[in-house]
Amino acid sequence: MATALHNLSDYNTENVPDASNMCFGIVVSEWNKEITGALLEGAVKTLEKHGAIPENIHVKTVPGSFELVYGAHQMTLNGGYDAIIVLGSVIRGETPHFDYICQGVTYGIARINATCEIPVVYGLLTTNDLQQAKDRSGGKHGNKGDECAVVAIKMAKF
Repeated sequence: MATALHNLSDYNTENVPDASNMCFGIVVSEWNKEITGALLEGAVKTLEKHGAIPENIHVKTVPGSFELVYGAHQMTLNGGYDAIIVLGSVIRGETPHFDYICQGVTYGIARINATCEIPVVYGLLTTNDLQQAKDRSGGKHGNKGDECAVVAIKMAKF
């Protein structure tokens, strides 16, 4: 469903399992920090809202969105996590760089999900401009970080 038709922060809390015995890894990109910081804040608050204790939420940063794949893969190898969330923001520019990064991260995360035992939740915002990213990181369309946290809890319970 298009984000314009569904608020990313709107969900039925009764359908979310208790996360008090779960451990989560979050890999967040430093690039577009204004956006990724808001995504991270939303994810952490939502995990805690559903019972995750702060000591069981481990955050690692990577320089850019392309590095999210490596970071997530390392967490699957080293962690003891029930689920991993990747958070990043790629904003379209004037060159094809946007397409390469978005495709690479999407493929990489899909590959990890197909080959690893731990669910990795895709939280890469791919927007045409900064305003769209703001709208999806706590603005008028909610926060993708909230949505990713709910998905991570549900997938950890799967």
